[in-house]
Amino acid sequence: MKEGWEIFKLSEVCKLVNGKAYKRVELLSDGKYPVLRVGNLFTNNQWYYSDLELDEDKYIDEGDLIYAWSASFGPRIWEGEKVIYHYHIWKVIPDLNLITKEFLFHLFEWDKEKIQSAHGTGTTMMHVSKGSMENRVIKLPSIPEQQRIVSILDEAFEAIDQAKANAEKNLENAKELFESYLQGVFEKKGEGWEEKKLEEVSKINYGYTEKASIDEVGPKFLRITDIQNNHVNWDSVPYCICNEKDLLKHQLESGDIVFARTGATTGKSYLINNPPKAVYASYLIRLKMKSKEKFIPEFISYFFHTKSYWEKIKEGTSGSAQGGFNASKLGEMVFPFPKSIEEQRLIVSLADSIKAETLQLETLYQKKIDALDELKKSILQKAFRGELETENVVEEVEEI
Repeated sequence: MKEGWEIFKLSEVCKLVNGKAYKRVELLSDGKYPVLRVGNLFTNNQWYYSDLELDEDKYIDEGDLIYAWSASFGPRIWEGEKVIYHYHIWKVIPDLNLITKEFLFHLFEWDKEKIQSAHGTGTTMMHVSKGSMENRVIKLPSIPEQQRIVSILDEAFEAIDQAKANAEKNLENAKELFESYLQGVFEKKGEGWEEKKLEEVSKINYGYTEKASIDEVGPKFLRITDIQNNHVNWDSVPYCICNEKDLLKHQLESGDIVFARTGATTGKSYLINNPPKAVYASYLIRLKMKSKEKFIPEFISYFFHTKSYWEKIKEGTSGSAQGGFNASKLGEMVFPFPKSIEEQRLIVSLADSIKAETLQLETLYQKKIDALDELKKSILQKAFRGELETENVVEEVEEI
């Protein structure tokens, strides 16, 4: 331990105050105080309200340090209006004679990674008990040294956040470059183009209903979940029992296009290329071109990545409780195409080139974002080992 640092239990330097465990009848659609729940800190914009008057420590004011400890968890310095807070959130009251609020916030950020590691990977409903949190051992420098460390962290993290925002914007622009090209192709069309319904140029069928098996009992059984980032790892796709009649009806071939017809990924498509012996599951729809002499599967596959296609999917699923898109709706969809096979091939060739360049840019910017995230973790590690120097931090940020 670095000279001048001391060891404490968390309970010795701050107080953790639980929020209120609300009854359903106490949560109102309107009222005097918003009720802050864990979801409101992360993904949920739906607020409940309350007219209850509680003890002062059951309210959170702007600038208070809080900690969400169930499911999604971590520290936050509250920037909103006065709220009542839920039982799954602690209000953190630091002993300012021993620790500053800002230093404690950064310490919580660093310690959060250790808690996640302790819980292991794959845990979806993490939580940490109040008792175990209060017993966590921490190392503290003097107040002036805490203030120095916080000053460095704030400056470094501001630079990292700005660099990350720029990289995320560049990543978004890279994705939009490809999408914009495809949209332009199918919007502008050109001489010799026409429009047809998908059912006029293809056979559209639902998938096969059967249970998946890890045992090699028949053909591969492609499901929605097997299609990730426009890729299928056939080695991990399960098998299914399938007689010859059903195999003949549902077997996948190169040039087939399958669609998710329900769930969160409704409308997602995948062009089959050199598959093993495989059939597709019932939550997928298959589109098979009637004539490959008139249509290149790759061309029509690109249509299913355009903004106009996704708008039609949205229109077709709005008002549906399951958000589904059936074969009839897909068959009624109109798509434009050039009658010339040569022009279709040219469009596909150009799209392939732009897609490859886009993927390179996406990889580049994603690596930068990942590197910035790792740098932030590294800086926190140095801070709480007492190894943080201004010059080193500046140099590390500038190198990315």
